Amino acid sequence: MARRHIQTKGIYVTVSEDLGCFAAGLKSGGLPAPVQATIHNLLFDVAGLCVAARNSDYIQASMKSALTEGRATAIGHAGGFSPYDAALINGTAAHGEDYDDTFEGGPVHAGAVIVPAVLAIAEQRRLSGEAVMLGIAAGVEIMCRMSLVTPQAIHKACFHPTAVIGAPAAAVAVATALNFDPAQTANAIGISGSLASGIIEYLADGTWTKRLHAGAAAQSGLRAALLAEGGFTGPATVLEGEHGFYRAFAPSRKPDFAPLLDGLGKTWVTETLAFKPYACGTMTQPFIDCAIQLAASGVRADDIVSMECEVGEGTVHRLWAPLALKQSPPNGYAGKFSTPYCIAVGFVDGRAGFGQFTDERVKDPVLRALMAKISYVIDPGNPYPKNFTGHIRAVLKDGSVREIRKAHMRGGAHEPLPESEIRSKYHDNAAFGGWDKARTENVAAALENAARGAAVNLNSARG
Repeated sequence: MARRHIQTKGIYVTVSEDLGCFAAGLKSGGLPAPVQATIHNLLFDVAGLCVAARNSDYIQASMKSALTEGRATAIGHAGGFSPYDAALINGTAAHGEDYDDTFEGGPVHAGAVIVPAVLAIAEQRRLSGEAVMLGIAAGVEIMCRMSLVTPQAIHKACFHPTAVIGAPAAAVAVATALNFDPAQTANAIGISGSLASGIIEYLADGTWTKRLHAGAAAQSGLRAALLAEGGFTGPATVLEGEHGFYRAFAPSRKPDFAPLLDGLGKTWVTETLAFKPYACGTMTQPFIDCAIQLAASGVRADDIVSMECEVGEGTVHRLWAPLALKQSPPNGYAGKFSTPYCIAVGFVDGRAGFGQFTDERVKDPVLRALMAKISYVIDPGNPYPKNFTGHIRAVLKDGSVREIRKAHMRGGAHEPLPESEIRSKYHDNAAFGGWDKARTENVAAALENAARGAAVNLNSARG
C-alpha cells in the first residue's frame, strides 16, 4: 500500500496519517471496558517489574547514565528524573527479566515500552490519568498491530521487534496523551523511524542489550513526539515508503497493512494481551507447563532417556539453535532464551521465577544432564506466530513414552491470568525488590487513582 484515498475528504493519506487520525479521535470514556482492564493490569505489572529489577546490576548501570533532573519517577529510585531518563530506566527494568507482557502473533512486549513512555511525560507535564489511559491504549494497540504487518520478518533481519516497533508506537502513545492533532502525530511517527533500533546479537552471549531495548524504544518514541510538538517534521510515508520502516527492518517480506489498519478503533487487539506466568522468553512458556506436568505425573529426571519437542520453525534460531549452546547456557540471562534450560528447570524445580535464572542455577549438573537429553524437530504445521504451543515427547528407560501437549500459552488470550494473579505477581515482585507491604500498597493506591482518571503522582514509588 502506497497511499489510500479517503473519499469523504477527497484527499490522500499515508499509513502514519491514518494512525494520527485514530489517535486524535480517541476520547475519554470511549475505551471498551476490556481494554481499560488490560491497561489497568499493565500499570501494575510494569510497576512491579520495575521494583523487582531495581537493585540489579544492569539497572544500576542504567542509573549512572542519567544526566538531568525532572519531575518523572524512576520507579524504586530516589529523586526526580528527566522524562527521557525515566523512560529509559523504567522500560529497561520492566523488560529486563523477560517477565513482562507479550502479544501472541507478534511477539512484542508493548507494556514495557508504552507504559514507561506515557508515565514519564505524564509526570513531567502533570497530565491526568485519563490522558495516561488513552495514551497507553493507543500505543499498545498500534505496537501490537504493527507487529502483524510482516510476521517473523523483523526477527529474520536480526532486529528485535519490541525495539524497532516500540519507537513509533511510543511516539503515538505520547502524542495521544498530549492530545496532538493528526498531523503532529504523523510527524512523530515519521521522526521515530529514524530513532528506531535494536539488534538481537545478545543471543550469542546473554549480555544486556535486549534488556535495554524496551527502555530505548520508550525514550526514542518520547523524543520523537516532543520533536514533533516543537515543529520538527518526519516523512509521511515512513512506514510504507520505498526507503521506509518495513523495507529497512523487514526486507524479506512485503508488508500487509490490513492487520494494522482494518477495524482500527473499533476492534481492539489490546484486550488479548498476554501476561507471563514465568520469567523467561515468551515461546518457552508452554514448554515449561509441559515439563511441570510431566514431572507431576511421577517421572523422575533419571528415568528420562530423551525428550523431543515439536516446535515452530520461526522459534528455532532464538530459542533452540545452536542446540549445543542452548543445552549449556553461559549464564542465567541466556537461560531465559534456551528452551532446553527452561524445560529442565521447570521439570526439576516446578517453577520458573527469578530464582531459576541465576548464574549459579544454570550450572547445576542435574539440569545440565537433563538439558543434554532435550532436542527438537520442526513441525511444519505449527501455528507460530499466531499461537504459542508446547510439546514434549519423553522416552523413558523402561521403554515407555510420555507425550504432553499445550495448545496455547497460559496467560494469553486462550487462558488469561485472572486479575487476582496479576495483582499477586505485582506484590511478589515488589517484595523481591525489597519493598515492604506499606509501600507496595501505597503505590498500588496511586496506580488505582491514575487508572480512575486522577493526576499521576508516583512520589510514593521513589526511594
